[in-house]
Amino acid sequence: MDRSVKSDVRLTGRVIFRGDPGYEAARKNWDPHTDRFPKVFVFAQKTQDVANAIRWARKNKVPLRPRSGRHALEGNLSQVNGGIVIDVSEMKKIRLNKKSSTAVVETGNQVGRIVDTLARQGYMAPFGDSPTVGIGGITPGGGIGPLQRTTGLISDNLIELEMVDAKGRIIRANKKQNSDLLWASRGGGGGNFGVYTKYKFKVLRAPNKATVFRITWPWEQFEKIVKKWQVWAPNASTKLGSELSVGPKKGGNVSMLGIYLGSKREALIQLEPILSVGTPTQKIIRYLPYREATKFMLAPDPVLTQRFSNQFSSGFGRRPFPEKAYKAMREFLEKAEGGTPAGFFFLNWGGAVSRIAPRATAFYWRKAKFYVEWNSSWVNPSHAARNIALTRNTRKKLQPYIVGSYINVPDQGIKSSGPVYYGKNYPRLRKIKAKYDPKNVFNNPQSIPPA
Repeated sequence: MDRSVKSDVRLTGRVIFRGDPGYEAARKNWDPHTDRFPKVFVFAQKTQDVANAIRWARKNKVPLRPRSGRHALEGNLSQVNGGIVIDVSEMKKIRLNKKSSTAVVETGNQVGRIVDTLARQGYMAPFGDSPTVGIGGITPGGGIGPLQRTTGLISDNLIELEMVDAKGRIIRANKKQNSDLLWASRGGGGGNFGVYTKYKFKVLRAPNKATVFRITWPWEQFEKIVKKWQVWAPNASTKLGSELSVGPKKGGNVSMLGIYLGSKREALIQLEPILSVGTPTQKIIRYLPYREATKFMLAPDPVLTQRFSNQFSSGFGRRPFPEKAYKAMREFLEKAEGGTPAGFFFLNWGGAVSRIAPRATAFYWRKAKFYVEWNSSWVNPSHAARNIALTRNTRKKLQPYIVGSYINVPDQGIKSSGPVYYGKNYPRLRKIKAKYDPKNVFNNPQSIPPA
């Protein structure tokens, strides 16, 4: 492997060139069929390693990609042929300050590790649907999840950050300095402005206990469950968060996972309207110490041993689906491959998320009733084209009933994606991009171009 460099800038940290031992392991991503071959991986141990890697990439004129948890749903957003991948996953410090109710976390931490570390000390950190997602990537894209109606999005709790810019300079952003960068980093997506190395979050005291639930229904009942859920979930207590999943017709079911920040008795009152629909085949409702409740919500999710490739798409629903939307859902679920993690996923909205104005942060889609995503999965690479087409055609059919799309669930089938991900915040994001990365060093197939 050619290691020749055109400068005195040295790569530091744990450096793996193509051909080195460990290269194939470094190349593994959430998608098992990752087909990119970077020139070099730099596993940064500290912020200076990131700065050196960016300067090295500039000097040697190679493209770069930042990576945190290897969860990029489109593999080429965190990998690049012949370039450098700057991986922050070995930067894992977490510092809780109880006096100020803040936590400083390095961006290589997985969400589950942060949630658990804080829960053990009596604090609550918002999370998504997986413990292994990197905080570095989920935060700048918004960070949606079951606690958001109480806590807001993950990014709504971000109050300060450290980032390395395109020149290798270490920048801090908060309300007082570089406040435009803080604004952009709260929903403007990862990989656009620089490589994030530290986040400071405000944190809340956790309740001593919480009620968690998992309810399952037969697949055939999905329409009536989804219909009821879309009316019930947005109007339930903001202490309640629920995710509704509908699997493929072949071997799938309907299941609702959620958490209520209160007693089991109160939770049952909240859940009654949805529990009275259909014939649930399983009902688990438990009042648990808060830390155990987070473990229930964040089931183990092995990233690098997954067998399936996926194609995702997403949007936000402003009103309950009409009949035509259910027809599109049914067609999708009947064609999706059985035995794979394909299907529809809904998350309830409102509460703390909707109390923030759409332009107050870069995350624009505040006024929805629910979030929806769907994905097709396949094991055999020869099934890829058919499944990608299935997901994208379903988007066309659902388009009249949804707005926008979630940048953390990217779909490269979306043309002119900027306004779809960022709504009316897109022009401002382009200006901020021009200020911090005028030469578009941080780019990927759907990144924000400088104004």
